[in-house]
Amino acid sequence: MLEVSGLFTGYGRVPVLADVAIHAGDGEFVGILGHNGMGKSTLLKAVMGQLPARSGQIAFDGHDVTNWLPHQRARGGMSLVPQGRAIFSSLTVRQNLEYAVAASRSGGSEIVEETLTMFPRLKPLLGRPGGALSGGEQQLLSLARALCTRPKLVLLDEPTEGVQPSICDEIVQTLHELRNRWRFALVVVEQDLDFVAALSDRVYVIRKGQIAGEHSRHEVADTSFINRFLGLEEPVNA
Repeated sequence: MLEVSGLFTGYGRVPVLADVAIHAGDGEFVGILGHNGMGKSTLLKAVMGQLPARSGQIAFDGHDVTNWLPHQRARGGMSLVPQGRAIFSSLTVRQNLEYAVAASRSGGSEIVEETLTMFPRLKPLLGRPGGALSGGEQQLLSLARALCTRPKLVLLDEPTEGVQPSICDEIVQTLHELRNRWRFALVVVEQDLDFVAALSDRVYVIRKGQIAGEHSRHEVADTSFINRFLGLEEPVNA
C-alpha cells in the first residue's frame, strides 16, 4: 500500500530525512518510533505531500505519487490525522464529520452515522463545538473525521499527546476493530512505547532522520528494547 524509498527532505537548507525507506502492506499497521526532533512528523508530511521530496520515491497503492499534491493523495485514499488534531474549533462535532465527507466525496450522511457507531463517545457531543472538547475527545474527533473519508492509508501523528491513558487504550481498540471492518493500512508516529507496541504489527525506529532499525511488536515490548530506547543501554540498531 505504501512504499517509501531513498527519501531525502527537509526545511529550506536544513536537511531532516536522509535515505529513508519504509513500507506498509495492505491492512498492515506500522509504527515509527522515535524521540522528539528525530524526523517522525517530517516523514508523515512528506508522505502526505505537504513537504516535497528532494529525492527518492513515494509509491502509494501501485502509483508513484512523489510529485502528487496533497489533495491528489487525499483523493487517492490517504488521510492524515495531524499532530495537534487541527479540528475546526468553531464547528460542531457533526459539522466536522460532515465536512470531511463532503470534501472527500466519500458518500452522504450515512457515512457519518456508520462512523459514529465506532466512536460512541462522540455521540452525545454532536452539537458541541470542537473547541469545547477535551484533548482526548478532540483526538477521537480528528480520527473519526479522517476515517469518514474511508481511506486506504491513515497517517497518524503523535496521537497520545495530551490524551489520557483510557482514551489512548480506546483508540488502539477502535483502530483494530476498524481494520477488520473497513481494511486500511496505518502508519503511526509516536514516542510512547506501550501505545506503539499495542497498535503496530511492525515498528521502525528513527534516529536523527534515518531509519535505525525495524522490529516486531513483540521486540518493542521487550524490556531490553525499552532500556535501549530510553538510553539505559546501547542505542537500538537494525
